[in-house]
Amino acid sequence: MKLQIVIPAYNEQEGIEHTIRRSLEAREFIVANSPVTEVAVTVVSDGSTDRTVELARPFVGQIRLLVFDRNRGYGAAIQEGWNQSDADLLGFLDADGTCDPRFFSDLCRALEAQKADVVLGSRLNPESRMPAVRRIGNRFFAALLSGFSGVSVRDAASGMRVVRRKSLPGLLPLPDGLNFTPAMTARALMRGGTKVVEVDMSYSERRGVSKLSVAKDGVRFLKSIVDMIFLYQPWRPLFISAVLLFAVAIGLMLTPVSSYIEKRSVEEWMIYRFIISHLAGTGALLMLSTAYVTNRIAQIALRGKGRQGAMTRALSKPVFAFIPLVLMGAGIALVMPGVVKLGATYEHWSRFIAMSFFVSAALVTLATWAAHYVLELLAAQLDYLRSDAAKSFGEARSSTSGPSVVTSDMETFLDDSSGTSHAHGPG
Repeated sequence: MKLQIVIPAYNEQEGIEHTIRRSLEAREFIVANSPVTEVAVTVVSDGSTDRTVELARPFVGQIRLLVFDRNRGYGAAIQEGWNQSDADLLGFLDADGTCDPRFFSDLCRALEAQKADVVLGSRLNPESRMPAVRRIGNRFFAALLSGFSGVSVRDAASGMRVVRRKSLPGLLPLPDGLNFTPAMTARALMRGGTKVVEVDMSYSERRGVSKLSVAKDGVRFLKSIVDMIFLYQPWRPLFISAVLLFAVAIGLMLTPVSSYIEKRSVEEWMIYRFIISHLAGTGALLMLSTAYVTNRIAQIALRGKGRQGAMTRALSKPVFAFIPLVLMGAGIALVMPGVVKLGATYEHWSRFIAMSFFVSAALVTLATWAAHYVLELLAAQLDYLRSDAAKSFGEARSSTSGPSVVTSDMETFLDDSSGTSHAHGPG
């Protein structure tokens, strides 16, 4: 079993020699203390303008040296190193001297022992010398990702990890920048079916000047995590938004309801609470609808028809079609005297606000059902196009009548919808 260690380096003249020597010296230790039988080291100079390449070149023969003519990014350097390797296990560590290469033995042992796809070296432990501001940021990112994925992780942006080559395609595409690491962790946890484990590691003070901008790269890290949440589990943040809006709507109406129970009258000061509660309640329904529709789209696009949840089953029942009618009827009933009369109406304003909410709820429910109807038709069609029957039919047509536009389009569609990404391969 071969381990590939990639060392991305952008202007790391202060630490590159030290990191290369330690990596070469660690090879024997890794082989002796893990399932790994061979270790290869690749240094990728990511457009360095200092002496990084000059200091790394004497090691050529023991390492592989790749030199970018311009800065392409931390993630691009790692992926290029992986792309030019045939190793079973793909690892990387920073060139700044913060990580001990011998720790790859612990990572590889954990990967094999726990049958994991990705193993992270967690820097957030008592022995870590990570600066306080970065420690706080990493804890926040880890908590956010753990909360939405349901899988506990402590260091989402660890710069030392090992990935099984056969598991890598499921983690792509990945960004080229410094947000490569949190994006990988987020995709691995959010997509499901990828086992991620962590092992505590030591972390020293870096050599040279850090390239990480706490503000700018922190925003990129956050965006990478949020992107994966909305790609794989969009219903979670949208459902939380709906719950918060419902809580606002209910909270605003508690006082008016209590006052009405006591005095048996609706007073003028309540109008503002009625209106804001109406807006919050309608917003909550829209968030619930969007949560369902976007999650169903994600299921269909990423996993075929996907597992049908409670909402999908409920929308599929014929009785659901009566809900918009009931809501619409309830709203109209509240203001019926004013509707049937010609000229001025003397119905209380509270009835019209309540009617507006019921009608809005009916329209949102109707729109959700319509979107569900279309999505289920699309899911069935995609299931067929991805099936063996469709493929064999296309092959039969090709063999009997030669190439055709229809067959070509079907094959193109199947390639595009199979889940394979061509936008960002490793490298």
